Amino acid sequence: MAATQRIAAGVTVTAVCAAALAGCAFGETPETGAKKGAHGAKKAAGAPAPKKVFRPIGDGSTAFTGAQPHLPRPERLRPGQKPPQFVVFSWDGAGEDSQKLFSHFRKVARANKATMTYFLSGVYMLPEEKRALYRPPMHSPGRSDIGFNDEQGVKDTVQQLRGAWLEGNEIGTHFNGHFCGSGGVGDWSVEDWKSEIAQAKSFVKSWKTNTGTAKAAALPFDYDKELVGARTPCLEGQQNFMQAARQLGFRYDTSGVNNQIWPKKKDGLWDLSMQLVPVPGRSFETLAMDYNFMVNQSGTTSQNAGAYQQKFWGDQMRDGLLKGFDRAYNGNRAPLIIGNHFESWNGGTYMRAIEETIERVCTQSEVRCVSFRQLADWLDAQDPQTLDKLTTLQVGEAPKQGWASFLAAQPAPAPKGVPGAPAVQP
Repeated sequence: MAATQRIAAGVTVTAVCAAALAGCAFGETPETGAKKGAHGAKKAAGAPAPKKVFRPIGDGSTAFTGAQPHLPRPERLRPGQKPPQFVVFSWDGAGEDSQKLFSHFRKVARANKATMTYFLSGVYMLPEEKRALYRPPMHSPGRSDIGFNDEQGVKDTVQQLRGAWLEGNEIGTHFNGHFCGSGGVGDWSVEDWKSEIAQAKSFVKSWKTNTGTAKAAALPFDYDKELVGARTPCLEGQQNFMQAARQLGFRYDTSGVNNQIWPKKKDGLWDLSMQLVPVPGRSFETLAMDYNFMVNQSGTTSQNAGAYQQKFWGDQMRDGLLKGFDRAYNGNRAPLIIGNHFESWNGGTYMRAIEETIERVCTQSEVRCVSFRQLADWLDAQDPQTLDKLTTLQVGEAPKQGWASFLAAQPAPAPKGVPGAPAVQP
């Protein structure tokens, strides 16, 4: 598509749902899970409460505290069952600064029964005076195209990461220095990517030491185990990154560009690529990301445009996302992938657009606003034949004979080598 833009920038759950990894089924809220679990608790009166787990890791910056609360339990589609409409809202370079957008969108997510993926930039966990600890591939030590943090900024970000994880959100990575273009991540080798990933983990696992806050509460997760996916800076360097990610046990990548179709595995990872959505009033589609809408509206930098113009730009992004949502919801039900940044570009109009989109889509029936990890869990739980059929549907294409017929039970092929078994068609 020649006209396509491809630029990209850099409550703890109830004990009922969390206990014994029971979780809440997809579509079940913690409130309904609590009622159901409370009824079951009467039957098990007298049973000891599960012990809390807390095992500090390293300097105590992180700790293993058991299974993540608030995670839904993935369930396999029944024969003929229409898939839910998944929507993934994700944030590149997630950190808390004076704008307080991380904490704000946590509130928005809770109010709309959504969980999200926060792609943390590792340098946001590293104070400026410790910048020399970062040794980026192909660059001098202490170099970063997005800067570093200060001690208070690190502590504020830690507070948001802790709360987000306890609410069921995913903490992914956007790596560290956000190097794009010549000499950037697109030129990195597999070993370069492994080094970058190791450093991103290390800054999370040593934030206490690097900020001198030994008595602070730990992040309640083991980042070596929790980190299962990423988005590369500027969507560059995907091929070598995926090789490194596969070797390190990652489960998905979201650094590609695709249409609104069902995902497949690529090189052993779920390919949860960014997607193209309509730009209302324009003749092309662009990535479902705030930065890309800005590029098409005001260029690569935020402009001090008038309030009317800024409102128009935000409305255009919101309406483009909603058009993308509608054609999936009423069509092939492909998961909708949306990316954002905690930025106030063009007067914050894109933050308003995202908030209004969340409010309009996440509360609809059969819609599940989830993290990438939760989406990968659901995909892994499905019958491979069902997923293969879903991938045959094109953008906005609903099954002609209806979902019940399209996903009706298929007879399992007879085992190979059994006498009299019919030949299995390729």
